Amino acid sequence: MDLEIKTKLIHLTHCPYMTWKAIYTLFQYDPSLENLYQYSSKDFQNLFSFSQERANRLKKDLQTIPIQAILDNYEAEQIHCITIFDNCYPELLRNIYDPPWVLYAKGDQSLLKYKKVISVVGTRHPTSYGHDALKAVIDPLLKKDWLIVSGLAEGIDTIAHELAIGAKSRTIAVLGSGIYNIYPSKNKSLAKLIADQHLLLSEYPPTFKPQKWYFPMRNRIISGLTLGTVVVQAKERSGSFITADQALQQGREVFAIPGSIFDETSRGTNRLIQLGAKLILTAEDIREEL
Repeated sequence: MDLEIKTKLIHLTHCPYMTWKAIYTLFQYDPSLENLYQYSSKDFQNLFSFSQERANRLKKDLQTIPIQAILDNYEAEQIHCITIFDNCYPELLRNIYDPPWVLYAKGDQSLLKYKKVISVVGTRHPTSYGHDALKAVIDPLLKKDWLIVSGLAEGIDTIAHELAIGAKSRTIAVLGSGIYNIYPSKNKSLAKLIADQHLLLSEYPPTFKPQKWYFPMRNRIISGLTLGTVVVQAKERSGSFITADQALQQGREVFAIPGSIFDETSRGTNRLIQLGAKLILTAEDIREEL
């Protein structure tokens, strides 16, 4: 891909008022982004149906964000900017409805080409049953060199990453914030270990702070990177339930570990089974499908 187009695309993702859809619209209108810096605020208003205030802010961001200096800093920090046009962009993710335009990665990029990949999501407040059930299902996969993708959240996500690391397998953590702003903060040491030996990934530039609407967007990447998603103890209308729903929309497998009908943290997983997710009891149930 032309380096100038790549730099402009990365610049656009650093503009807080840009959206995935607006970038898509811009590429339809100007595929080479040749005139990006010549557009007026009025052009942005008309092209994206932005308010005047939002269009003015975008124009200002394109004039003032020092993108080349930022890219030089990323290079020094060994943070890689992977655009959707790059060969190293993960193929499974490229095929979802709304793939991220840019991925910011720190760690082992080769993991993006891994073949045996599965994601794990679940409640931030697992019971001992949730912990033990996840370990029972995931450990045999880890012994067969499966890579685990999760979201670095408290609870099931953290357990999944730690199981992979403990088994000397591989893991990718997908963030709902920039790489410089790890959330939750209690997982900073885990994030550093993953960045050093595995892979941290985000569609948000490193300086971006976590926002509550980033996490549902992040979830489509967790499911989109993988062949299937394992759901362990999820409430209905939870982030894990959203991830599973997105996996189904992406045509990926969803595996749910069942739980007690009296346990609130199992209502989401039990509902997913009703909606067509595969009920799993062992790792073999996953391997049969994948």
